[in-house]
Amino acid sequence: MVEVWGGIECSVVRVGGVIRDQLAETGHSNRIEDLDLVASLGIKTLRYPALWEHVEVVDGRDDWSWHDERFQRMRRLGISPIAALVHHGSGPSWTSILAPDFAERLAAFGGRLALRYPWVKTFTPINEPMATARLSGLYGFWHPHLADERSCLRLLVAQCRAIAMTILAIRKVIPDARLLQTEDFGKIFATPKLAYQAEYENGRRWLSLDLLCGHVGSRHPFHERLLDAGIDPDHLAELEAAPCPPDLIGVDYYLTSDRFLDHRAERHPREPIGGNGIEPYVDIAAIRAGVPECELGFASRLREVWGRYALPVAIGEVHNACTREEQLRWFMEGWDAAVECAVEGIDVRAVTSWSLFGAVDWNSMMMRNDGYYECGVFDVRADLPRRTIMADAISALVNKQSFGHPVLVQTGWWRAPRKRLGKSPAIRLRGFDRRLSTLGECCSRRRLPARAAPQQPGSPNAWVELSVGDTGGGSPVVLFASYCPGKTFSLTVRDGVDWVAACNAFLDLVIDGLTGTYELVAAHRDNQYRVAECPASHTSATAHQG
Repeated sequence: MVEVWGGIECSVVRVGGVIRDQLAETGHSNRIEDLDLVASLGIKTLRYPALWEHVEVVDGRDDWSWHDERFQRMRRLGISPIAALVHHGSGPSWTSILAPDFAERLAAFGGRLALRYPWVKTFTPINEPMATARLSGLYGFWHPHLADERSCLRLLVAQCRAIAMTILAIRKVIPDARLLQTEDFGKIFATPKLAYQAEYENGRRWLSLDLLCGHVGSRHPFHERLLDAGIDPDHLAELEAAPCPPDLIGVDYYLTSDRFLDHRAERHPREPIGGNGIEPYVDIAAIRAGVPECELGFASRLREVWGRYALPVAIGEVHNACTREEQLRWFMEGWDAAVECAVEGIDVRAVTSWSLFGAVDWNSMMMRNDGYYECGVFDVRADLPRRTIMADAISALVNKQSFGHPVLVQTGWWRAPRKRLGKSPAIRLRGFDRRLSTLGECCSRRRLPARAAPQQPGSPNAWVELSVGDTGGGSPVVLFASYCPGKTFSLTVRDGVDWVAACNAFLDLVIDGLTGTYELVAAHRDNQYRVAECPASHTSATAHQG
């Protein structure tokens, strides 16, 4: 039976002289009560930080106080953590991945962690080592800000050695400790002219798991390339002689994971032009390049990973930084794919709802400090984290129940739209003014079926009725939602707020099923919108345009 796991975004990366810490930026580091919210979903397995950067800030001096509180709380709540030791980072500021003793020092930390929490059974010593190697060594985004293949491969091998040594140290304390190794295995597609480049990158994407599984011997297609990069032959020999295959492979997959390389740069005027030193090309999301849908998606990547390694798999991260219905559609697509693959005989253990409390500035890989918040299962821009519709979906699936929502009758933007929706429930729009027309246009762009209300109330096949009013003088404007069970929601919008942005904020909260009376008190067109519950109520919420 496929389970639902949770995960908390916990990257700690160095960008120039700045350390970006997602636990601090999403506020989770100061909210132990978040764990109670996770438990309220019914989640029993949680990818959770036990970060080396946070424990051994000063070389040789451990501070476990924060972790002691959290791990004890999880144990009381019946949550089993999958402990993450390094998540896209380079370790504490006094070391780095390319330090000669990095692997030994991380392994020593792993041993101390196991002694501290011997009841923890699953570990991820380093998250997505190939992704980190590319972002830090090939693209130069993060420390050590290098941009060549040699550096990328050296970073990768250093991390794989550290993973193998760390899980070995942990197993000396916890013999049955399991290794969950995560990676983004997105596939590369290309024009015929760039087929050779796609073939190279599609071989490279397996390197982290090939190294850990002991597959990189003298006949491996990347063996000579690794040696040419200056990697110690003894290090490769160690990994081959003492394989460290994962107990579970975490397949992290995003809408942008699969890529398409196109030498016809003029077709993509808004895309940056890169290249391989031989010819220039653009690198875009395959989903936007006309690649057949059957070759993309969760199921395709799960089948590939299973076919190559025949090891148990889990979808390690499911997250979509978009409007609420698109978040829900993406998660349910991942869930359906996992169930489909399990029926086929693939050993799929779980689907992980990632970024339970959101993430900050991942749209720029944390290279810019814009404060761009991507909403999670809980929206942390409220005074207290607020449940979204994602929480309802997860709670249902955790409890082995089916989950449905009217927005799921239509596909996400990445799929061809369903043209015949029949009598499926739709949004009913009551009124005729220009502002309501704009709200209807927002519904259309978001693939939210909406119809004008008939003259007689009470028509069937509507799950919510939306209307627009004002307070008598034309301002402020009030957006109203009336749900079929008789519950209502209203959002007051004052002058100066972009109307399209306000409509999209309103629709997010309607999809969440929010009730009560709220006011839009802050709005920034490109990102996020804060709404506060009116004085008669006692909570607050936020909304944003995805």
